[in-house]
Amino acid sequence: MKQDIYQKVTDKIVADLEQGELTWLKPWSAGNLDGRIVKPLRHNGIAYSGINILMLWGAALEAGFVSPYWMTFKQAKELGAHVKKGERGNPVVYANTITKTEEQDDGSEEERKIPFMKAYTVFNVEQIEGLPEYYYAKPEPVIEETQRIAHADVFFAASGADVRHGGNRAFYSGGSDHVQMPPFECFHIPESYYATLAHELTHWTKHPKRLDREFGRKKWGDEGYAREELVAELGAAFLCADLGLTPAAGTDHAAYIQSWLKALKDDKRAIFSAAAHAQKAADFLHSFQATPETQEQKEGVAA
Repeated sequence: MKQDIYQKVTDKIVADLEQGELTWLKPWSAGNLDGRIVKPLRHNGIAYSGINILMLWGAALEAGFVSPYWMTFKQAKELGAHVKKGERGNPVVYANTITKTEEQDDGSEEERKIPFMKAYTVFNVEQIEGLPEYYYAKPEPVIEETQRIAHADVFFAASGADVRHGGNRAFYSGGSDHVQMPPFECFHIPESYYATLAHELTHWTKHPKRLDREFGRKKWGDEGYAREELVAELGAAFLCADLGLTPAAGTDHAAYIQSWLKALKDDKRAIFSAAAHAQKAADFLHSFQATPETQEQKEGVAA
């Protein structure tokens, strides 16, 4: 690639963290964004995933874009529209693997999968003229509080996770495989309860019988711990966007920021990896919204 996209994205998030800001929470507190926060959308309405969510949320925040839609120069042209003169696009990335056949010493052939990542440029629809009118529609207002919370209750209950309430700490216990939450009424606002639950259930997905996610954590505060907490943070942000919830930074985030900074500065790919793991965890929790038959099959495989 002409530029190191890993380093560019990592530098931006590191700069935010050094200012005490959490990149993945900034869209919700942006005064220049109206209505309900949603994930960035492609021209066909399909949501971006993983690191691209963070990259485009940040770009929209900086430019003051309200629309969640993004598309390439070519896609705009195919829709009979054009990018406004002087507008600059924002990068998104595409990751995949290519298969290469290599001849071994004994003359046999072996296939090897090689991962690759490429960047391409997209423009927000507010940088484009001549698109169909629905692209320019503002996001719908936030749905009613009680309706949103009810929806979140149904979503999280579908996972079947063992969630217990009591005490004043929220955590996931791998030994007993349960999520511990303070009572609902202990939270200042309902959204904080659900955002916290989303964080802990993202941890819950790391269990060996689920996604089997392991970063080599040995003790509290080490690099493995920081990486897993970053995954849980991003997973909660992605789920909150999906559920129409407005998260807020917890009081313990300041303690995590320094460990996240170290992990990101030591490895320019760390935020990409964390976002990919977070997306996988969010997708896993979404999978429980399928039919009861599908869920039974899934649980049977996991067991």
